[in-house]
Amino acid sequence: MTTFAEPSAATAPSAAVPSAAPADLLSRFRAAVLAAPSRTAVHAADGSLDFAALDRRTAALAGALRAAGVRRGDRVGVHLARTLDLPVALLAVWRAGAAYVPLDPAYPAGRTASTAADARLTAVVSADAAPPVPAGVTVLRPDATGDAPADAFVPHPLDSAYVIFTSGSTGRPKGVEVAHGSVAALVAALEESGAYRTGPGVVAWNASVSFDASVQQWARICRGDTLVVIDDERRADPAALVRLLAEHAVTDLDLTPSHWQLLREPFAGARVPRLFMGGEPVPARTWRELADTGVDAINLYGPTECTVDAITAPVAGPVPHLGEPLPGVRAHLLDARLAPVAAGTVGELYLSGPGLAHGYPGHPGLTAGRFVADPFAAEPGARMYRTGDQARRSADGLLEYVGRVDRQVKLRGFRVELGEVEHALAALPGVGAAAVTVHEPAPGDHRLAGYVTGAGLRPADLLAELRRTLPAHLVPATVTVLDALPLTPNGKTDHRALPAPAAAPAEEAAAGGGVAEQVAEVWRTVLGLTEVEPTDDFLSLGGHSLAALRVVHLLRRRLSVEIQLRQLLDAADLADFTEAVRRAAAAGPATARPALTARRDVVR
Repeated sequence: MTTFAEPSAATAPSAAVPSAAPADLLSRFRAAVLAAPSRTAVHAADGSLDFAALDRRTAALAGALRAAGVRRGDRVGVHLARTLDLPVALLAVWRAGAAYVPLDPAYPAGRTASTAADARLTAVVSADAAPPVPAGVTVLRPDATGDAPADAFVPHPLDSAYVIFTSGSTGRPKGVEVAHGSVAALVAALEESGAYRTGPGVVAWNASVSFDASVQQWARICRGDTLVVIDDERRADPAALVRLLAEHAVTDLDLTPSHWQLLREPFAGARVPRLFMGGEPVPARTWRELADTGVDAINLYGPTECTVDAITAPVAGPVPHLGEPLPGVRAHLLDARLAPVAAGTVGELYLSGPGLAHGYPGHPGLTAGRFVADPFAAEPGARMYRTGDQARRSADGLLEYVGRVDRQVKLRGFRVELGEVEHALAALPGVGAAAVTVHEPAPGDHRLAGYVTGAGLRPADLLAELRRTLPAHLVPATVTVLDALPLTPNGKTDHRALPAPAAAPAEEAAAGGGVAEQVAEVWRTVLGLTEVEPTDDFLSLGGHSLAALRVVHLLRRRLSVEIQLRQLLDAADLADFTEAVRRAAAAGPATARPALTARRDVVR
């Protein structure tokens, strides 16, 4: 088995990230191993690995993959929980010469099987003996070992690094294939822009591996940073998450603005890492708060098709904005004829540069429609990506986000094609027609609302069916049964005329009343419902992890009780959770936390 030799003490390079590191990330990983083999590379709930150990484990698994027939250009599924095995497997797939395809174990088995089939996997790395992949796909455990090839694999810039599947407007998710050169260009551009510090940092891995923001997080071990893998339990518990970040002295945290709202209170009085905020627009109120309190935060914008991030801005000043393109990225605001729009005029945003993905494998027509010829490039054959986002340039030249030209939305950091959810609803037995829109029962609280026609339909049954086939972020919070969908004059569904789900009571209503009444009121407020029953289950009513965090937050404010997120998610129903709240109330009041204050000693 070939691993990277440890240098002698007399010749060991500095522990700092090499300034003249090779462009591809595998070569940079080799340099990081040689520079500081004993420095911690990965922390996870099940242990830690230094760079030398990470090198050995990834080389062993890469050898096993090669022995199983994986060759350059193949695709390997990675079906693992958030443990040490996950970054080991991703690096090993690269070292074997293949591209990884993330298969989140939290997704329904049918969804995973469909993704695996579309990706045409050669193998899958999984801790499960029989993961939901097509017959004939080789399954390897993450601790499999084999002899690595004598010559270390050096990827060509055009070699595929990963294929991540995103929501598709046709009803099926589509894969986005990204090259090694694009990932290396992303890291180099974030370094040049100052988003990454020059020396090694401690980076929290917060995003799902099926979400493209994860690439920007886990791949930083290739430049010598220490990676802290946040397990699912602490990821869903704000107080525990903040304690974990402090325990490992995390310097960089990537998260959505929605997630930050849940971390504000636990972070109060504590040191805040540098925040990389992306996945959805930063609300004006959040932007002003971060800017006024001196929290070190960077706004990141970029579609999956442009390798995670393309435009960045420090969160500073009074008004949210996208900022300026990263080094090497070119941004164009164009009209329908691909002509540049005047300053201050809204246009569609097109991006070009080294971060552009290969396209959508297996969908040449779709690729050609989104990746178009770049008429502004000097080099022949250059392409630009049509983002579907509308933007304009402010008076001082900064890009400002305006909206979408289609029906794609961002919810809690996930890209959602409303058409995919409509297709899934319409395919259910008894449904005549379906429509889906976004409802905002409270400022900043966006959720999917489904509408169907058909006789004898029960919304609870429809939602239960959807949860068997769709990941949680694609399941509507509510389904409303209508006699008919409203139509425009040309016969198409009039989404703007759909009735809003019944308005939830005001958040601070029912400040009095017993524990049961107040717990039920909080459920109604957070879930946007008019009625809940003692036998109702939170998740079956459309609850998700961020909604659960909001329930815990509101009960803490109203009843001064210390409720753990796990108590809500594990409760059999509303009555069971109410008993947990009563026990917590009897145990004593929660400790008050101070408000968020300015912190000028943030990590730089």
